[in-house]
Amino acid sequence: MILKMNGNTGIDNLRNYPADIVEKLRSLLASGARAYPDPNRKQFYDLENGSRMFYIHISPTGNVWLLASWVKTSPAMAEAQPAYAEARS
Repeated sequence: MILKMNGNTGIDNLRNYPADIVEKLRSLLASGARAYPDPNRKQFYDLENGSRMFYIHISPTGNVWLLASWVKTSPAMAEAQPAYAEARS
């Protein structure tokens, strides 16, 4: 699925990631991101941006909580989807 939000969406940086990571997420959400819903938690998503992944929650107020971000470590992983994405197919 594609997740697209307003460019003015508030992002709560709960783990104090550098400002450039938060801005990458903001830009990604404004342009539309490939998102994988977490099957165990409502309104939690993995977002894919090339070699970077974000794990977010959309709060009831509409703010985005940035919970985790990481860089995929190998070309094979860059094409991999979250494990639960396959279970939903």
